[in-house]
Amino acid sequence: MARTWLSIRVDLIEGHGEHLWPRPGRIFASARTHTFEQFANAIDDAFARWDRSHLQEFTLRDRTCLCIPDPDWQIEGEKTEDFRRVKLSRLRPGEQFVYVFDLGDDWAHLCTVGHERIDPLETLGILPTGPLPYWGWGDIPDQYRRLWDGDDGESPQPEDPKLADLPPLRPYWGPDNHWGQP
Repeated sequence: MARTWLSIRVDLIEGHGEHLWPRPGRIFASARTHTFEQFANAIDDAFARWDRSHLQEFTLRDRTCLCIPDPDWQIEGEKTEDFRRVKLSRLRPGEQFVYVFDLGDDWAHLCTVGHERIDPLETLGILPTGPLPYWGWGDIPDQYRRLWDGDDGESPQPEDPKLADLPPLRPYWGPDNHWGQP
C-alpha cells in the first residue's frame, strides 16, 4: 500500500482547569477518508474518555468550527460544519488545529499533521477501519480527575494496602505475603 495515510500528533494541553506538563500525547494513523467524528472518537479512546455524553468540537486554523451544528447556538459570522461529514482530506501537512472534548471541563488538544504521509500496513501492521494511535507517552488524567474508585473530591486518599487486598493469584499478592518480600 502506498504512503497515503496521515500521521497526526495529538498533545493534551489542558483540561479541568489545569495546564498539563509534561503533556501526554499520542500519534495517530488516519486515512484521508476518515471523518473528524471518527478522529474524535479515536482521540477519546486513546485518552481514556469513558463518559462520552459531552459536546466536542474541532477548530481549524481558519477558525472553522467542526461539531454537531445546533441552529439555536449559531453565532453570527461563525463558520460551523458538521464533523460527522467533514473528511480529514481537508488537512494539509504541518497544519495545526484544536480538538476540545467536554466544553465544560475543556480538555483541549493540539493536533499537528505530520509532514510525511505513512503506509498503515508498514506503520501499524494492519489496515484499521478508523484512525488508530501507534505511538504515545505520558500519564492520561481521568476525565473527572478521580484518583481512585469512589473519589468524591473531598475524601482523603485511602491507604495503600501493599497488595494484601489482592487474591493470592501471583507471587507477593494476598494477605499472607509481605509487600516486596516472597
